[in-house]
Amino acid sequence: MLPLLPTTVVGSYSVPEWLERLKTDYYRNRISRSHLREIHDMAIKAALKDQEAAGIDIVSDGELRRDNDIDYFLARIPGVQISVTVKSFYYDYYDTVVVDPLPADAAPLGLAEDYRFTRQYTDRPVKFSFTGPFSLSHRIRNKAYAKSADLIRALAQVLNAEARALAQAGATLLQIDEPFLAGYPEDVALAVEAINIVTKGVDVRWGLHVCYGNRYARPSWEGHYDFLFPAVLDANVDQLILEFGRKGYEDLHMIQRLGWDRALGLGVVDVKTEQIESAEVITQRIRKALETFPADKLIINPDCGLRHLPADVARAKLTAMVEGTIAVRRTLPAAPGQEPTVEQGA
Repeated sequence: MLPLLPTTVVGSYSVPEWLERLKTDYYRNRISRSHLREIHDMAIKAALKDQEAAGIDIVSDGELRRDNDIDYFLARIPGVQISVTVKSFYYDYYDTVVVDPLPADAAPLGLAEDYRFTRQYTDRPVKFSFTGPFSLSHRIRNKAYAKSADLIRALAQVLNAEARALAQAGATLLQIDEPFLAGYPEDVALAVEAINIVTKGVDVRWGLHVCYGNRYARPSWEGHYDFLFPAVLDANVDQLILEFGRKGYEDLHMIQRLGWDRALGLGVVDVKTEQIESAEVITQRIRKALETFPADKLIINPDCGLRHLPADVARAKLTAMVEGTIAVRRTLPAAPGQEPTVEQGA
C-alpha cells in the first residue's frame, strides 16, 4: 500500500561522469558489450539504493542502460535502419531511417528483461518508463509511409506489444514519455491516438509524462499546458505527469478547469538547476497544489529525469522532496484504503 502523496521519480537518474566515459568507450569499440552490461547492472543497483535511501515510494531503474531518450528503443525495433553505430559521445542521437513498413510481428524489444532485473533488486513498487511513439518518430527519417501519422501508429503497435510483455513480466505501472510533444502542439490529437494504441489491452496503471524538453538540462520549448486539452482527456492513462517546479503552478487551475480529474504527477523539483530545494520549499509547493487538487489525486515527483544532475545533488533533491512531502502528509487525514503515513527512509 502507498501513502497519500506517494513520491516517485520521472525516470532517469544521475549519470556519473565515469559512466559517461565508459559508455562512450563502448561506442568507440574500447570495451565489450558484456562489460558494458555489467557496468549498467552495477549502476542500476546503486541508483535503486539511492532512491530507497532518500525514501522514494515508487522507484525506477534510472534508465541507466539508455544513452538518451530515443536510441535505446529505435536500435531494437526491426525495420529501423542505423547506418553508423559508432558515436563520438554516447549521448548523441543515431541517424535513423525507415525505408519499408515496420514488420507487424516483430520480436520483443527486451524491455521486460530490464524490468525483471530491476524488480529483483528492490522491494518497492517499480515504475517502468519508455519513450512514446510520437517522440520516437521525430528522430526517424520516414521513407516508408506516405504520412508521418502512419509511422507513428506503426511505432505505437510495436510499443503495445512491448507493453504486453512488460505486463506479463509483472510490471504494474508503465509510463509513456512524450518529450517532443510540447514542440508540436498541433499534433496532440494524433499523439493521443497513438498513446491509446500503446495502452490498448494492457491492464496496468498508465502514466503520461509531458515536459518542455530536458536536453543537457535545458528546455527545448516554453509555454503552458493548455495545448494538451481537450485531446488529452481522451488518453487512456491514469495519471498525467507534468513539470511545475521550474515553471510555477499557474497551470494547475487551468488543468482542473479543462476537465482533468485523474491523478496528477506534480513536479516539485527543478531538474534544470543544481540549486537544492529545501524541504520547506517542497512543502509550500505541495500545499499550493492542494488548493486545486485533492491529496488522493497527487503523486509527488521531480519535474523530469535527473540524468543531468551530479549524483550528490540528485540525492539531496530527492531527500528534500521526501522530507517536504512527509511534512505535508502529517497534516492530512488518510484517504480510505490508504496508509496514513509510510515514512520510508525518513
